[in-house]
Amino acid sequence: MGKDYGEPLHYDPDFNGPTHNRSCTDVLWLIIFILFLGGWGFVGYYSFTNGDVERLLAPIDSKGRRCGLDADVMNKKYLVFFDITKCLSPEAPITGCPTPQVCVSQCPDTTILFESVLTASSLDQLRARMVCSDDVNTQTMTLQQAQQYMQQEKCAKFVLQSQPVIGRCFINATEAVGSVLQNLTEAQVLEQFTNLVKFNQLSSQIVEDLVQSRWYLAGALVGVVVLCLVYIVLLRWVVAPVVWTSIVGLLALLGFSLYLCYRNYEYYLANPVSLIQTTNLKGYAQSIFASHRTWLALLVALAVLLVVLTLMVIFLRNRITIAIALIGEGSKAVSDIKSTMAFPLFPWLIQCVIIGYGVVVLVYLLSIGQSTFSVVNFANDTCNCNGKYTKDYESCDPVEFTANCHDSASPALPCRQATCHFTGIESPYSVTYMQIVNVVGFFWAMFFISGLSDMMLASTFSTWYWTFHKRDVPFFTLTKGIYRTMRYHMGTVAIGALIITIVRVIRVFLEYVDHKLKKFDNSFTRCVLCCCKCFFWCLENFLKFINKNAYIMCAVHGKGFCKSARDAFSLLMRNIIRVVVLDKVTDFIFFLSKLLISIGVGIGVFYLLQWSYIYEVTQGQRLHYNYVPAIILAVATYLITTIFFNVYAMAVDTLFLCFLEDCERNDGSVEKPYFMSKNLMKILGKKNKKPKAN
Repeated sequence: MGKDYGEPLHYDPDFNGPTHNRSCTDVLWLIIFILFLGGWGFVGYYSFTNGDVERLLAPIDSKGRRCGLDADVMNKKYLVFFDITKCLSPEAPITGCPTPQVCVSQCPDTTILFESVLTASSLDQLRARMVCSDDVNTQTMTLQQAQQYMQQEKCAKFVLQSQPVIGRCFINATEAVGSVLQNLTEAQVLEQFTNLVKFNQLSSQIVEDLVQSRWYLAGALVGVVVLCLVYIVLLRWVVAPVVWTSIVGLLALLGFSLYLCYRNYEYYLANPVSLIQTTNLKGYAQSIFASHRTWLALLVALAVLLVVLTLMVIFLRNRITIAIALIGEGSKAVSDIKSTMAFPLFPWLIQCVIIGYGVVVLVYLLSIGQSTFSVVNFANDTCNCNGKYTKDYESCDPVEFTANCHDSASPALPCRQATCHFTGIESPYSVTYMQIVNVVGFFWAMFFISGLSDMMLASTFSTWYWTFHKRDVPFFTLTKGIYRTMRYHMGTVAIGALIITIVRVIRVFLEYVDHKLKKFDNSFTRCVLCCCKCFFWCLENFLKFINKNAYIMCAVHGKGFCKSARDAFSLLMRNIIRVVVLDKVTDFIFFLSKLLISIGVGIGVFYLLQWSYIYEVTQGQRLHYNYVPAIILAVATYLITTIFFNVYAMAVDTLFLCFLEDCERNDGSVEKPYFMSKNLMKILGKKNKKPKAN
């Protein structure tokens, strides 16, 4: 192994940590990166000056006109759906709502069911309130014509009190539906309105719960941060008990979850619940979790996960002991250089700015071009277009579709489901190239900031490791690491980030191809795309691993990216057994710790919200759904712990590479003492010889 991957490092009496006399590395790539950022800035300027977000946000009626933007509907900014209940179907976000839609000057301010109240005496009063397509003259139509237009879906059978939301007239179903339900006679329409009310109530109750518990959530997030800090402090002093407690605690949580799933499975098996088909989100969720099969599936999945994790812990127990010592080293480094805990905030804020800029540029670029429409639901409908349109996904013109297409059984009626659906904006080729520049710029900048942060931390923690007496670590170690990286090695970070960016862009392109090939789906294409996506996912993770270690070597020795990557790879391959069983075990322990804290917080919050004493003290009302804030806090906790543990992971990775180099350079003699801690030397069976007394 040593011959294949170079000779082990030799003792260097002048080496005592990160090289001070170093020069700039990979300057050419830094220049290319800066020039590319300039081009990305130009793309942003072009998109802001030529794009119009309103073209994307503006609602489009059944004839393809943008409400408030196109000439003939300039004064009609809002969109009304003839039957908004049809928008509740799961396919609606993809195929559009299969109901006529017209632009209006204002949303309806009252709820009226025209079929029930429309008479000759009331026609004059209702003409101004009726919502009809443009080819209907409501001012001159007769009662018979009004009824005929409603049957032909040229006029809405009812309007609901609503308010504009992003140009669409949406209702407060809880308030508006009361007067409507009294006059409804059709069971199907009644069921649709009932589903609409339940969906509205569900969303309203969830929002109400979040508003009511917002301060509790904010306090809980502060508590999560404190919990992470306490956990880190515990790792500093009692690392072994904390790690083993975390592992056992996670296994216990999984066992408890297994018990709960078994109880629910046993209950619903003995007490089956009749499942009702519904389009309501809440009803669908209830029907899923009221089935014993669902709990059986969860039971099996959790059982497999518990067995796998338990076996991994048993077989890796000896290596976990060594990994614990390495984590102990990392906790000492983080505790001695406390500023590293707050450091990730700054790159995180910069990345938030990059995300915002990239998304805004993307939206503006998408708004440049001509609107396109295609036929949807044609194959599932008895729709006759006189040969003009014959299949789904054909390009269409909304006005021509409305004029030529009608229901085969009732020619006076429009098609029941088939529509000419707005599919997007067709942009010129130049905009397509700009979108590619935006995607590449977004990923390159994100990976650059991430790599810059990693190298700054690597420079900091490597200085800590190679300081023989840790009490002599300079106070401004992090500041020096930041300066050293910014001054000499931004080009190295730029080329490393570019390599990851290329692979990530390929993965995004594969996802795009997969999406486009859905309509030509077959086993062969699925297999090929799955293999390609899996390969590039593995390649990206491997390159990220190489990049991180190359940054560490560059931070220590000040060499360029290629030389640093080669040296890091050779060092790791010469110690491949330790890499697999130590470095990866520490990653596994960090993952278990994050899961423990996140799941523990989620379960704790859920049961805490069921405790009556909490509401007695706070004088607050009980929440409708305790699991909503519990899930939100569990996810937020995982993200927060990830930010904290990323610092730990970088510390451990840096110290691990330094530890490998320490083992090769030194032998524990008086002339070549080990720099590792006494605890780590004890576990590995190594020790430094004491100088002989004179």
